[in-house]
Amino acid sequence: MGFRQRSAVAVAALALSAPAMAQTIYTCTDASGRRHTSDRPLLECIDREQRILNPSGTLRGRLSPSYTAAERAALQEAARRETEERNREIEQRQRTKALLTRYPTQDTLDRERAAALATLEDIVGTAHQRAADLLAERRKLENEASFYARDPSRMPATLRQSLDQNDQQLQAQERFIAEQKLEMQRVNERFDDMQRHLNRLWGAAGATPTVR
Repeated sequence: MGFRQRSAVAVAALALSAPAMAQTIYTCTDASGRRHTSDRPLLECIDREQRILNPSGTLRGRLSPSYTAAERAALQEAARRETEERNREIEQRQRTKALLTRYPTQDTLDRERAAALATLEDIVGTAHQRAADLLAERRKLENEASFYARDPSRMPATLRQSLDQNDQQLQAQERFIAEQKLEMQRVNERFDDMQRHLNRLWGAAGATPTVR
């Protein structure tokens, strides 16, 4: 069935469903700008809204356009995209409001950055102390192992095992310290990004952030 045939069927269906009242007038302007008037739904305006008039010319109602399945799918997709965009805008406004509420001034941002870095610095400090303890333990183990320097095969298995464990623990501690230093770098980068974003928001809001 072609488009014109489907349109004719749609018009017939609309005509059957419309109120069967004498001298009801359907009017519309087609895609070419021509005006049409009839006592029944107009095939020429199947794709657009038609006005339904009383004999006096006053508006009785409107007849919505009839779309093909493909046209309806396109309209639904456009509506979905519009809704998604509107939701993104709402979400962005909510995030902006939450960010400005959390960081109303430069002071609040600086304090939170300092607190986050201080926590990591404490962790690194503790890790350095643990590494120093392991090094002190290592020196004792090496001093004990020096008695077997001429004949390492006589070294007790427990001493050899302690040396190996000490090596592993020192390496693990060094990796942990390096990871924490990388985390400090990431924290600074995250706050730098927030700083740039907040500078724009503060400027747009006409705010004057307090600088310590």
